[in-house]
Amino acid sequence: MVLDVVKYPEKVLRNKSVEVKNIDSETADLITNMAETMHSAPGIGLAAPQVGINKRIIVVDITVGQDKTKLIKLFNPVVIESQGSELGEEGCLSIPGEFAYIKRATEVYVKGIDVDGNEVTIEAKDLMARVLQHEIDHLDGVLFIDRLPIIKRELLKKHIKKRIAKNEY
Repeated sequence: MVLDVVKYPEKVLRNKSVEVKNIDSETADLITNMAETMHSAPGIGLAAPQVGINKRIIVVDITVGQDKTKLIKLFNPVVIESQGSELGEEGCLSIPGEFAYIKRATEVYVKGIDVDGNEVTIEAKDLMARVLQHEIDHLDGVLFIDRLPIIKRELLKKHIKKRIAKNEY
């Protein structure tokens, strides 16, 4: 089932998400629906707050659904180590049509729990590392625009407000 994606400036995007204690059938259905929502957008990552759910859940698929084996579903993900740094373009399903260059680590190690309840560690580089960092930020109420220098961030926020006022968002 495709879920509605919450758009900035909705408050749910600013909340710190709560840890998932049990992976039950409801939670399993949610993560499956999140993956379907991400693929239908189309997008390469989605966090539970983006569908209005205050839980630490993300889905990532940099193949945009082209390779089903590349879909990552994670509960309670955290970056445990990172290295390198590069500027790269990012967008967000919750801030449609807006893009900016954001500085991120080029390599990360992320620990989380898979859909079977097993602890997993993912070593990711380049685009995959960027997407994981972006989605984990969502779980802490951080949007990619928050990582911009203040002047660029404020200009982008004004631009978004104008788009909202004109019903173009």
